[in-house]
Amino acid sequence: MSLERINPSELSPPTGFSHAVSVTGGRLVLLAGQTALDPDGKVIGATLPEQFETALGNLLTALRAAGGAPGDLARVTVYATDVASYRAHAPELGRIWHRLAGREYPAMAVIGTTRLWDEQAMVELDGIAVLE
Repeated sequence: MSLERINPSELSPPTGFSHAVSVTGGRLVLLAGQTALDPDGKVIGATLPEQFETALGNLLTALRAAGGAPGDLARVTVYATDVASYRAHAPELGRIWHRLAGREYPAMAVIGTTRLWDEQAMVELDGIAVLE
């Protein structure tokens, strides 16, 4: 299996994402949206960074249960109820990503939404991974 991150010089330099990810071979794993739910099903974290850390941790837990690792992520979509707050916290969110998922970024998008399934949730992440 080969996963190649592609960032053409003709595009603006990516910060916290890759412009494209090419995958050859492997097994596709589709990861459901994860929010900051604890094992009892309660949203935890009073701030967006706290919720992002838990949601990312939950996404990575699901990925590991499928036999994968953070470097296998080809695509992650982030849904945020406040995109301005997400942008304001971007440096801190990047540090959380590095600590939990490493320095490789999948192709990513951040999408603003008015509400998530769990009313107290500020952020949700879903993803696509490719495993050998």
